[in-house]
This record gives sequence, C-alpha cells and structure tokens, in this order.
Amino acid sequence: MSSPLHAATVGVFLQILPSVGRLIDKAEAHCREHGLPPEALTDAKLAPDMWNFGKQIQYCVLSSAGAIEALRSGRTGPDTSTPPTDFAPLREAVSKAITILKAVEPGEVDAAADRDVVFDFSAGRMEYRGEDFLLSFSLPNFFFHATTAYAVLRSQGVVIGKRDFLGAVRVKR
Repeated sequence: MSSPLHAATVGVFLQILPSVGRLIDKAEAHCREHGLPPEALTDAKLAPDMWNFGKQIQYCVLSSAGAIEALRSGRTGPDTSTPPTDFAPLREAVSKAITILKAVEPGEVDAAADRDVVFDFSAGRMEYRGEDFLLSFSLPNFFFHATTAYAVLRSQGVVIGKRDFLGAVRVKR
C-alpha cells in the first residue's frame, strides 16, 4: 500500500529516473553514430555558467536516492565531485539509485515526514522537516536537473522527445 508522500516523491522519482537512464543510452548512441567522444555530450551545457550533462545526472541521483539517504541520516549536502566523462558510470549511478528507491517502504517515508534534515553547504545550512525537504527542495531540484539534462541533449541534436522524458505515467486501468 502506497502513501501520498511516498507516491509524490519515490513514485515520481521511479517514473522519471528510468527515463534519465535511457537518455544516457541515447546520448551514447548519438556519440557512436556521429563518431563523437563521450565528452562531446557529458561535458555539454546549455550556458557557460551552468553544469554539464554529467553533473545534471549526478544531481538527479542526489535529489532522488540521495534525498532518501538524507531522510535516514538527517544530513545531506551538495555533491562537489567531478562528474564522470563517460556514460557507464552515469548509467551505473542511475541504476543504483533506482535500486535504492525500489527498496523504500511507504511507511519509511511517512515516518520521516517530521524528522529533521539539514542541508549543509559552504555558505551555510538549511534546516527542514523531512516532508518539506522532499516536497519543497528535493522534488523541485530533481525535476530541474532531469529537465536540464534532457534539454542539454536536445540542444546538442540528440533525437529525443517528450515521451523520452515522461517515463511510465500512471494511467487508470
């Protein structure tokens, strides 16, 4: 049995993350078909002051599976590591995140709704209740980075469309 908070967060992450994984596959195929090195897309950006495709993928993982880890530990922060320049580690990170999210029980998310979560970063810290962390910080960040990763690939000529982003929508059966 799902809970509203679980469905709104973990359920949404599990809808979009597999699509993010397929975007990586399409990026790799595009590079292969056009004789490009992986860096042609993993380092691609929409603007000079934005993160590249690889970093966008890292933040999809941090904002989804990383958010669950933050609920568990009560602490999180930015990922300051350099993103991979090849597709395999990006694909592996997404796959691991999906595995983590599939194992999350709805009751665990509900139990963490009132738990404190602290996001520490160089300029300070932000303190949240678990539910607010998920709904007002993690979920918007997840969509921002997933959408930006999609847009980077589109801007580089990778043939993808809306269906490549949406994943398996939950329709009435």
